[in-house]
Amino acid sequence: MMEEEEFEFAEDLEAILHLTPEVQLAIEQVFPSQDPLDRADFNAVEYINTLFPTEQSLANIDDVVNKIRLKIRRLDDNIRTVVRGQTNVGQDGRQVKEITRDIKQLDHAKRHLTTSITTLNHLHMLAGGVDSLEAMTRKRQYGEVANLLQGVVNVLEHFHKYMGIPQIRQLSERVKAAQSELGTQILADFEEAFPAQGSKRTGGPSNVLRDACLVANVLDPRIKQEVIKKFIRQHLSEYLVLFQENQDVAWLDKIDRRYAWIKRQLVDYDEKYGRMFPEEWCMTERISVEFCHITRVELAKVMRTRAKEIEVKLLLFAIQRTTNFEGLLAKRFTGCTLTDQKRPESPLESTNPFLEDEQGEDVGTEKDEDLPRKPKAPDNPFHGIVSKCFEAHLYVYIESQDKNLGELIDRFVSDFRAQGPPKAGTEEGGAVLPSCADLFVYYKKCMVQCSQLSTGEPMIALTTIFQKFLREYAWKILSGNLPKSSSNSVGLTISSLLKEKEGSEAAKFTVDELCLICSILSTAEYCLATTQQLEEKLKEKVDKILVERINLTGEMDTFSTVISNSIQLLVQDLDAACDPALTAMSKMPWQSVEHVGDQSPYVTSIIMHIKQNVPIIRDNLASTRKYFTQFCIKFTNSFIPKFINHLFRCKPISMVGAEQLLLDTHSLKTVLLDLPSIGSQVNRKAPASYTKIVVKGMTRAEMILKVVMAPHEPPVVFVDNYIKLLADGNPETFQKILDMKGLKRSEQSSMLELFRQRLPTPPSGADGGPSLSFSTPTPEQESSRIRKLEKLIKKRL
Repeated sequence: MMEEEEFEFAEDLEAILHLTPEVQLAIEQVFPSQDPLDRADFNAVEYINTLFPTEQSLANIDDVVNKIRLKIRRLDDNIRTVVRGQTNVGQDGRQVKEITRDIKQLDHAKRHLTTSITTLNHLHMLAGGVDSLEAMTRKRQYGEVANLLQGVVNVLEHFHKYMGIPQIRQLSERVKAAQSELGTQILADFEEAFPAQGSKRTGGPSNVLRDACLVANVLDPRIKQEVIKKFIRQHLSEYLVLFQENQDVAWLDKIDRRYAWIKRQLVDYDEKYGRMFPEEWCMTERISVEFCHITRVELAKVMRTRAKEIEVKLLLFAIQRTTNFEGLLAKRFTGCTLTDQKRPESPLESTNPFLEDEQGEDVGTEKDEDLPRKPKAPDNPFHGIVSKCFEAHLYVYIESQDKNLGELIDRFVSDFRAQGPPKAGTEEGGAVLPSCADLFVYYKKCMVQCSQLSTGEPMIALTTIFQKFLREYAWKILSGNLPKSSSNSVGLTISSLLKEKEGSEAAKFTVDELCLICSILSTAEYCLATTQQLEEKLKEKVDKILVERINLTGEMDTFSTVISNSIQLLVQDLDAACDPALTAMSKMPWQSVEHVGDQSPYVTSIIMHIKQNVPIIRDNLASTRKYFTQFCIKFTNSFIPKFINHLFRCKPISMVGAEQLLLDTHSLKTVLLDLPSIGSQVNRKAPASYTKIVVKGMTRAEMILKVVMAPHEPPVVFVDNYIKLLADGNPETFQKILDMKGLKRSEQSSMLELFRQRLPTPPSGADGGPSLSFSTPTPEQESSRIRKLEKLIKKRL
């Protein structure tokens, strides 16, 4: 029975003492042991087998059992000792807690005692300090008061939470009364030392006033401000009398005397009163700032009264002297007293090529010595402190620039008429007109000047003037001098074409006129780019809130229109030169051509005009290559449709005549592909966009002739071949082809009916228009066909 109970107890104990692996690992680290009984995975069977590995070893079983029982008793003793030791822990803890509570009470007592002693000391100091303060105030001992007052105020701050105590509140009221009495007394002392204008000055700088300023530093800030205000007002009272509005020295031409007066006053102040006021009061700067405020008001008043007498030169002179004075203030003072003025923002770093660095740059003419110069420091805190008064009268400057620019444009017009257009073969031919550079140099000068005067509304007014004369320059100098295209056309007959020699002039414009058009085009491009840069620079100069009002898009569009008109004139000129040749082509008897020869005379004429005009235009537009490319594209887009229209007029055409026209078409195609570099020693590849236009247009002309050359019998094959080659579902085009072949009306009717029947049905949802889209042969395929045709023609020849 006992064995069973021991076994159940062992099972219960094992269940209770089951530890997690983390806890077991921690125990092994704290109490390392090699005893198998201490292992977490202890196995009783394995342990017994280890003690008694053989039957013979069972002979000493009694000894082993006795050792284990001895070990158990020792463990029981240790456990009993530990358990009994824990019974006294609670009692010891209570004793410690009582000791800690006593120590904490002693700490509180010490702290309260220290606070009480400190407060009593402060109270003693405060009471004695208030008595001394009142006595010193009555004796005007400002030097001692300055040191004592600050200490009394600092001590009084410790008693804010004790103001409910009558004695403390009484001491606080006595301090406030002493401060009030000191303020009134100091103001009276300064009033006596520096009486108002017209009174006899009885005092002056003294040690008493110097110490009074130290006391004012401790008193209410209003006392300090009142002292400063009274002194500055008295110090500048003479200025208001000397430069009254009705005085001769008050006018702008003697503005230098104002600034000379204040310079003398500052020197006088440093000598007499420099040591009286504390340095941190910045009295010299305050005097200068107040002088500037008074001067701005007085100048505005006198300019309002005598506004009709203000001239540009006088205004600029006054602004120059004023901005120089503001720059002098910036060098001497920091601007720390300008609490009510907003510091100007530093300008953005310029990345625009329109203007170079303005510092040290000569941007004007011989009259620049009369113009104001902006101080180099971009963050001058005194900028505009006086010169702001001139802004309301800058309309005089703006009107002057309006007049000057108008005269400049008139001079440009007269100079152009006197000198004539640029001559071909000279450096001026095709170059930018010099007047354009002169205009923008003057614009640059005006913009710099105006930005020095104001970055507000006057800059907007100047921008409006700029816009006005940019348009006038575009109209009067550029568009106004473009050659007028003549409406008279010179008719050419076959005989005249045959007699036409290379170098004859069939173009409407002379070489000089072509150079002039190119020069105007280049100038307009320069104006377009520079106007854009001008707009960016104006936006940099003007106030941020006004940036949106700077917009020169309309003027840039005007120059773009001049460029387009110039290109169109060049295209029309060359186009018109080719018209007589195309007319002659349409009037030739193509039905009676008996054999295929060299290229026809009309082709030679067209090529001759191209070789005459294009090199001149290209050379004169060398600096504006993109516009020369535009000229080539526009001419091709105009010439090819016109050539195809004249091709339809060639009727009837025999087989040989069609072959001759096909050869002529290929010659023109070759010339057009080489158009951008024709006559040039440098063989430059034409732009891909241009080549695509030529190939597409001239391939259509070749396909038309190939359809004409094809036999119209059987009709179904002819119609299908037409649809395949031309990819044109318009019956009118098909009608023109039939006219070129010389078919009778009866044959044409059946052909047209068959054509309508053979047209492919348009896809679902597509418009049922006459035009259809078909795949066209590639340029490589067409080139191969042309080579085969050339071989055929050579064989026949």
